[in-house]
Amino acid sequence: MQLYYNPHSRAVTAKWMLDECGIDYELVNIDFSKREHKQPTFLQINPAGKLPALVDGHTRLFECAAICMYLAERFPQKRLAPPVGADDRGRYLSLMVYSTSQLEPAMSDAFMKITPTAARGWTGFREAVHVVERELGYGPWLLGAQFTAADIMIGSVFIWQKLFGGHSGSAKIDSYIKRLLARPAAMKLGTASSKTS
Repeated sequence: MQLYYNPHSRAVTAKWMLDECGIDYELVNIDFSKREHKQPTFLQINPAGKLPALVDGHTRLFECAAICMYLAERFPQKRLAPPVGADDRGRYLSLMVYSTSQLEPAMSDAFMKITPTAARGWTGFREAVHVVERELGYGPWLLGAQFTAADIMIGSVFIWQKLFGGHSGSAKIDSYIKRLLARPAAMKLGTASSKTS
């Protein structure tokens, strides 16, 4: 399994998922300054020319949410997703999509001080924070006691914000971030080591 990676990209989120899976994989470092992500060989893996991208045998994936969902299903013994048919499966899938369709663009708007409008299709950052606060409920993780790929996707947005000097404005989210960062496999920016056999 190969993860196409740059430590200053969203690929750190996919790497976090791989590390939570505890599996062997290879990092294929992509040099943005050489535009390696726009070369024909890479575009065969990700036609969008962005990171991350994952190759598993003949399977090619791009987009963090897709990679995380794939890995959770590829390694069900790691319990990083509720199984098909489980009561909380729908909530898990909704949170996976919410991370990229609502939370991330809302956070980007807040960071760039852009006022959200309904025509853009996503909510404001304050409202997105309130949604995540409600979803956290009383458990340490979004699905209660079970840590899942949804925590990786939602949590990575808040970790990115924190690393860039932003703040969620929520004590509940701040506690959640601390729990996420305390995990042994937690997301780390700027690390380029691969986990191989």
